[in-house]
Amino acid sequence: MKSIIRNKNGQRLRRAAKTRSNIASSGNHRISIHRSIQHMYLQLISPKGDKVITTISTNQKDNKAKANNIESAKNVGTKMAAYIKKAKISNVAFDRSGYRYHGRVKAVAEALRENGVKI
Repeated sequence: MKSIIRNKNGQRLRRAAKTRSNIASSGNHRISIHRSIQHMYLQLISPKGDKVITTISTNQKDNKAKANNIESAKNVGTKMAAYIKKAKISNVAFDRSGYRYHGRVKAVAEALRENGVKI
């Protein structure tokens, strides 16, 4: 019998594990997102999943404006897109880590697409 996870974070982690297994089989680089109450963190991870290539967040010095809004999420997505273009990576997989695709998570994905990253 399957165990039932009753708390929100456990359910989010269960959804994240399922999508990460699908992403691992695709063989693409992965952009993992973590959303806290105050900040947003993006990681570019190698196709094998063993190495973090770069990390960009709203907690960095140049992003110290109000960090928990959609504008700062778009800014972080734009910076990640610039790094991906510079590294000459063609395709990436967007790992939303079990978060719903709306608000700040959606703003990051749209900023990446607008700047020429294929998700």
